[in-house]
Amino acid sequence: MQLTSEALHDHQVAAGWQATVDQFFNSPKGQQLSLYLQQRLDAGAVIFPPEPLRALRLTPPESVRVVILGQDPYHGRGQAEGLAFSVASGVRLPPSLQNIFKEMQRDLGVPFPPFPDPGGSLVKWATHGVLLLNTCLTVEEGQAASHSGKGWELLTDALIRQVAESDKPVVFMLWGNHAQSKRALIPQDRGHLVLTSNHPSPLSALRPPVPFIGNGHFSQAQAFRKQLGL
Repeated sequence: MQLTSEALHDHQVAAGWQATVDQFFNSPKGQQLSLYLQQRLDAGAVIFPPEPLRALRLTPPESVRVVILGQDPYHGRGQAEGLAFSVASGVRLPPSLQNIFKEMQRDLGVPFPPFPDPGGSLVKWATHGVLLLNTCLTVEEGQAASHSGKGWELLTDALIRQVAESDKPVVFMLWGNHAQSKRALIPQDRGHLVLTSNHPSPLSALRPPVPFIGNGHFSQAQAFRKQLGL
């Protein structure tokens, strides 16, 4: 499935995100982004995912326990489902997601993949407080980062700030340079746990300075929440 004009203009999300989302789309930059996306659709472009704001519908801000930041959606047909690193049911696991599951298996002893069906879909994570947010929320088929810099980053930065400025401690998993560039949005005095390592991509997952495989982020997140009595 792909983005449609109807879905493009559907900005309904969990109530706690609505003010931030509306403020963005009512701004000049938000209107400019909407116009650009509509023009690309009118030109016949195939844009993924079919529901760009899905992470904000499935994971209300008050339920966020963990934030995992991706860069932009998968650009292969049938892959992206509006959640960072997640793929739709029945889709072959991309290499980065394979490495995420491998690290979960190494760190927590979780079987690989951690649940049998839909396999690579992380909807269950999203409905249990893991905000799987890409910093750019759409992409054109076969063209990685094709919508980068078109305006989505202003919205997703605002969403990261909204979570980070709450009084509830949250775990932020920042994998790779792109995600780590958002660290400045996270105040140091709110008690959050910020975990950083290389990206799970095969190009960096085993390389220094902090390989993704072996980073121990999942067990550290568990221990942090247990210390808080959560």
